Amino acid sequence: MVRTTGLVATIVAKRVLMLLVLLALVHAAVAFLPGNGVRALLGKEATAEQIAATEHQLGLDRPWPVRYVEWLRNLAGGELGTTLRGTPVVDVLGSKFLNTLLLGSLALIVTATAAIAFGSMWALRPRSSFARGLASGSTVMIAVPEFVLAAVFAVVFAVWLGWLPAVTIPDAAGRPESLSMLILPTIALAIPQAGWNIRVVHSALVDAGSTPQVHAAELDGLSKRSVLWHNVLPSALPAIAMSLATTIGPLLAGTLVVETIFNYPGIGSVLAGSVADRDATLALTIVALAATSIMVMLLVADLLRAWVIQGRR
Repeated sequence: MVRTTGLVATIVAKRVLMLLVLLALVHAAVAFLPGNGVRALLGKEATAEQIAATEHQLGLDRPWPVRYVEWLRNLAGGELGTTLRGTPVVDVLGSKFLNTLLLGSLALIVTATAAIAFGSMWALRPRSSFARGLASGSTVMIAVPEFVLAAVFAVVFAVWLGWLPAVTIPDAAGRPESLSMLILPTIALAIPQAGWNIRVVHSALVDAGSTPQVHAAELDGLSKRSVLWHNVLPSALPAIAMSLATTIGPLLAGTLVVETIFNYPGIGSVLAGSVADRDATLALTIVALAATSIMVMLLVADLLRAWVIQGRR
């Protein structure tokens, strides 16, 4: 019990440290970008004294480590701060981050479902024409970027066929007005990640299927499908879970591009604007929310892997 608790504490500490280092690097990158956000805010006619006064008022004249530590302290207390223009970050983000999280979550669900389904079929029929086609098709899926798929889908399914909307219209609450507006961006995001994860699932199932326990189950007369679901898949689950967890980063990154193509009301345009304005508080808050979501999923995958390994001992 003590050993398990220590392992969990080590995994959590490792992920928290990674998050802090990531936030520090992003904070430094935004802080040391060329240009001056205050000058852009005040306009070309602003004097040096006005710029210096505004920087002092916003605390931008303090050393970078001091600003970073204070930002972390405020974030830990639930205070997201204000933008350079004095608007609360919570008001700027509003439902946009939840919209991005929804789009990324739907894409992850589609990715996981497709990966497990097609990866399992590939493992069950490794020499079939379907498996050969899937081997080539998954490579193509990985190679095509999300923004290319998004553009093609918008032209084919929205403009030519008229089956689905090409743009996202937000309702009064800032959310997509119809669920149909989520279909094209979700599929465009999921396809490249599904291609990679199909290969991972197939490899994990093949490796797990070579164990003595699986051979014993086959000798007992169980069907291949039964052996796969009851013996092979549970053993391959940690590798699959870790692959899906690492997929979250590319998915969230891809949403920033796909949101622009489909006019999706997410954080993509907000993040781009915050970097252009050198608004470190807004940019860091968006990165912190996204990075925390990713780290939580990686932590869950780490704990699942540790639990399975401990159970085998």
